[in-house]
Amino acid sequence: MATLSDIGVSALINILSAIAFLLAFAFLRIQPVNDRVYFPKWYINGSRSSPRGSGNFVGKFVNLNFKTYLTFLNWMPQAMKMSESEIINHAGLDSAVFLRIYILGLKIFVPMAVLALLILIPVNVSSGTLFFLRKELVLSDIDKLSISNVRPKSIRFFFHIGLEYLFTLWTCYMLYKEYDYVASMRLQFLASQRRRAEQFTVVVRSIPHVSGRSVSDTVDHFFQKNHPNNYLCHQAVYNANKFAKLARKRDRLQNWLDYNLLKFERHPDKKPTTKKGFLGLWGESVDSIEYYKQQIKQFDKIMTLEQQKILKDPKSILPVAFVSFDSRWGAAVCAQTQQSKNPTLWLTNWAPEPRDVYWRNLAIPFVSLSIRKLVITLSVFALVFFYMIPIAFVQSLANLEGLERVAPFLRPVIELKFIKSFLQGFLPGLALKIFLYILPTVLMIMSKIEGHIALSTLERKTAAKYYYFMLVNVFLGSIVTGTAFQQLHAFLHQSPTQIPRTIGVSIPTKATFFITYIMVDGWAAVAGEILRLKPLVIFHLKNMFLVKTERDRVKAMDPGSVDFPETLPSLQLYFLLGIVYAVVTPILLPFILVFFALAYLVYRHQIINVYNQHYESAAAFWPQVHSRIIASLVISQLLLMGLLSTKKAANSTPFLVVLPILTLSFHKYCKYRFEPAFREYPLEEAMAKDTMERTAEPDLNLKSYLADAYLHPIFRSFEEQELVEVRIDKHQTHAATPITSELSSPSPPHYVHQTPPSPPQYAHYQSSPPQYVYNSNSPPSYEYHSTYPPHYAYYNEEP
Repeated sequence: MATLSDIGVSALINILSAIAFLLAFAFLRIQPVNDRVYFPKWYINGSRSSPRGSGNFVGKFVNLNFKTYLTFLNWMPQAMKMSESEIINHAGLDSAVFLRIYILGLKIFVPMAVLALLILIPVNVSSGTLFFLRKELVLSDIDKLSISNVRPKSIRFFFHIGLEYLFTLWTCYMLYKEYDYVASMRLQFLASQRRRAEQFTVVVRSIPHVSGRSVSDTVDHFFQKNHPNNYLCHQAVYNANKFAKLARKRDRLQNWLDYNLLKFERHPDKKPTTKKGFLGLWGESVDSIEYYKQQIKQFDKIMTLEQQKILKDPKSILPVAFVSFDSRWGAAVCAQTQQSKNPTLWLTNWAPEPRDVYWRNLAIPFVSLSIRKLVITLSVFALVFFYMIPIAFVQSLANLEGLERVAPFLRPVIELKFIKSFLQGFLPGLALKIFLYILPTVLMIMSKIEGHIALSTLERKTAAKYYYFMLVNVFLGSIVTGTAFQQLHAFLHQSPTQIPRTIGVSIPTKATFFITYIMVDGWAAVAGEILRLKPLVIFHLKNMFLVKTERDRVKAMDPGSVDFPETLPSLQLYFLLGIVYAVVTPILLPFILVFFALAYLVYRHQIINVYNQHYESAAAFWPQVHSRIIASLVISQLLLMGLLSTKKAANSTPFLVVLPILTLSFHKYCKYRFEPAFREYPLEEAMAKDTMERTAEPDLNLKSYLADAYLHPIFRSFEEQELVEVRIDKHQTHAATPITSELSSPSPPHYVHQTPPSPPQYAHYQSSPPQYVYNSNSPPSYEYHSTYPPHYAYYNEEP
């Protein structure tokens, strides 16, 4: 069992690691060559230009302004300057609410830590029970600060029970206030948004096959009949996976053409050449520009033929459609009601925002969805228990004394002082972190197989699976596995009636492992997050070997978004550890507080300067955050009841029985009070928004606005120009663009083809890529910059 000196070694290693990461970040961020790595958000928004454009050769790589080295830590106050409303305008509501989770942790645990350290530590230390059990159990100095040190049948347990009630009431109070505040933020955010396509659109799945009718006609007939006053139009969904592969190949060819055009522009006297053989290594030498122009021209013909083939093949149309209405009220009625007497047909739900759609899963039928969910549930269950094997080994490292008893031949190596301190104080948390590194990717693949149609939903489902894994393996698995291994010798040399007592006493002893885990994952790893060492190395490698155009450089600096599938479950684990051990081993709470404070500062900086959210769910993940903190409360109460029962505290244990009931009743109230705001759109709000919009814009042509909002990626331009312009016009309404097709119902959509112009010059690519950004001069809304057409949406489809 790790001693206080072992914990000190671990703390020293992790504190020094965190300081080193923060100092390295403060130095690297002010170097011009790293500017795109540490400030990509501002480049994407168009608010920042490269500092390498001016100055001498050395100044393009190294910051020669020595005054900036004296204020290299000013990133900390700068990260705290931006207000919450400014963060919402700058990065979105998801990012702002994500930061509030860290604030909630500080609000909950600061008062708890003060009370627990002032009251429970003296109560635990002065009892001295473990002095009499030191021959039976493997103990450490930390255990003498825990509830394990209190004598059986002691009246001191009323202190622990009283504080458990107080901590529960305080946590529930803070959860209620935060839930109310976040729900209000969400409704205000939705009300203040500008007109958005998803506010008027519903995704319809499991469209039945009607003999003699196309899918498009079936959808049109059904909604004209059942929603005659509000139905506007719909957009079919096509299976375009093969077309997507062709588009990616053409994109690579276009990139090579851009590179050669730029090369020729810089050196007009020397025309670039390439070899036609494998990878350009051998074969006939030809003019690169003309060669790639011909290759692109051939690909355009192939893609046009493939496109026409898909349009003409009825089997390419999937039994899914995006149905748009002339009002938010009409869309809300459709999305929140059952459409057919057969509940497995005409399944409706709110459409995700266009950039949030995961196209590959749209065609999965209802029966297949149920089977997939069952298979994935069983797979997750198996995965959880498969990981118990490495978890058990990791836990054995946390108690080398117990390992020596089982494997005495390892004693000479283990007894070396530095190795012993390193293994017990640092390695267990690090090893567990490595085991967990690949898990989110596996769970994301499982969520995609499950059939969810929105990237935001995929991330929430992945986060849920990851949380269950961490609850079972990292928390319960660490306690059960560690206890069984650690107490093996005691189990074999005592009567069976004493085993529950041994387990009950040994549960608090796992606090030493969790302290080391918090320091590795919560201190050093969070400091490593701001350093961005992996993105830094990858960017410079790409910039050195792969970047040929400005567009390549933009792709190379892509910062991604906050990793919700991994970050949220980790956060919820810290809530669980803090709530469970607040009464059992309160010395763990200061380590939790350091994590929440440091992580809040780091992620605030990252959200402001680095991350670029790929979607906006308006804090749809908050109900899961609330529910899992409630689950942490219930788990802590049940564990305390079990622990006290082994302490023969029959007089005090019954006082805890009512606490889980009260906690679950509070959760049920919050669920009915606040959760509808995260799942449904109130008709009252929808009607008010519609009325206000009609008053402000009486001549609004909503059909032209929604015409291609959910246009399937097959109809997007090949990359730089639009080859196909599609407008589905069911009711003789003119679209806003010059090239449209006016179609009368119920005839199928007609598509107008346009001959592609010649390839553009490279100068076109020097602008920033298209992004959704917030306009800080108005309420939160989306502003789309379309300097060049957007990439194919199905580029994000690979599992």
